[in-house]
Amino acid sequence: QVQLVESGGGLVQAGGSLRLSCTASTGTFSTYAMGWFRQAPGKEREFVARIAWNTGNTYYADSVKGRFTISRDYAKNTVYLQMNSLKPEDTAVYLCAASNQLFTRAEYVSNWGQGTQVTVSS
Repeated sequence: QVQLVESGGGLVQAGGSLRLSCTASTGTFSTYAMGWFRQAPGKEREFVARIAWNTGNTYYADSVKGRFTISRDYAKNTVYLQMNSLKPEDTAVYLCAASNQLFTRAEYVSNWGQGTQVTVSS
């Protein structure tokens, strides 16, 4: 079981930037992909971005494409989400995800972090 710890959330004005980090506290040898989902109050959990752990191939939701960048530091077992040009509709709890398969849906994720709040003010 991979344990995931997020950091980097906070309050930012529209147009600003934040960088989220997620560190896997145990080995990632069985992890095929890591990424991020988000969940706003009263809404379903929404896929944001993922990265294939070994190849670095990335995939993004259309709503964040061109604004968010996912990357990973293989040696530190850490994945990052750089969020630029933030909008109020990006406000949500952002959850780190890891799985032994590629995913864009929550049911394919086997490990979740606790989540970090991102609030974008207008």
